[in-house]
Amino acid sequence: MVELKTEASIDAMYVAGQVVGRALTAVRQAADVGVSLLELDAVAREVLRAAGAGSPFLGYRPAFAPTPFPAVICASVNDAIVHGIPDGYRLRDGDLVSIDCGAQVDGWVGDSAISFVVGTPRAADLRLVETAERALAAGIGAAVPGNRIGDIAHAIGSVCRAAGYGVPDGFGGHGVGRRMHEDPPVPNEGRPGRGLPLRPGMVLAIEPMLIGGGGDGFHAAPDGWTLRTDDGSRAAHTEHTVAITEAGPRVLTARQAV
Repeated sequence: MVELKTEASIDAMYVAGQVVGRALTAVRQAADVGVSLLELDAVAREVLRAAGAGSPFLGYRPAFAPTPFPAVICASVNDAIVHGIPDGYRLRDGDLVSIDCGAQVDGWVGDSAISFVVGTPRAADLRLVETAERALAAGIGAAVPGNRIGDIAHAIGSVCRAAGYGVPDGFGGHGVGRRMHEDPPVPNEGRPGRGLPLRPGMVLAIEPMLIGGGGDGFHAAPDGWTLRTDDGSRAAHTEHTVAITEAGPRVLTARQAV
């Protein structure tokens, strides 16, 4: 069931979203050659702690997961698409990193993700990240009353496919509210004019996931959480929590540029 949020609820979700934005900005600023993924998780934990926010990631265990998630961020490096578990891995020059983070404030959740390159970037990685951001912007632009979920999916998928990138099937965005994952699912590829109508008060996490090699294949790593590209190519993941309003899409997880 899709819950329509009131204007007051959306304002409360904006507070949580701004905490997420600050956490992602802090993690991006801390990410450098030699810094471990666990150290980046510690940076995000401190931002959440200082804001009095909880983490919807920490301890989360969906049906597919063998264990509860042990961190407040997902840290996915190079061929990892999403759900990477922070560990002692130290970032290397040229690594492509995707960080996903959530915050819960007064019972409301914000959820967002960024991708970036550490150190000296490859041109191909910069193009992949830039395309992910364009796909996210296209998806957000389609999140208006009168459109349907398929319009968001089509907008995202069209950008990804036109650039020659793969799109992992079965993984995408979702509703957000009191829980991190609510109805409806928001695919990253689909047919325009199809699916659930978009109404004011819906709040969605819109999150393109791109596979750089062009194929769609992926598999779960031995940890049971991390999804990796089948062809070993690099991946990018971006996300914002977006409220659908009469005035247009309202991004609740906007962050400072780094």
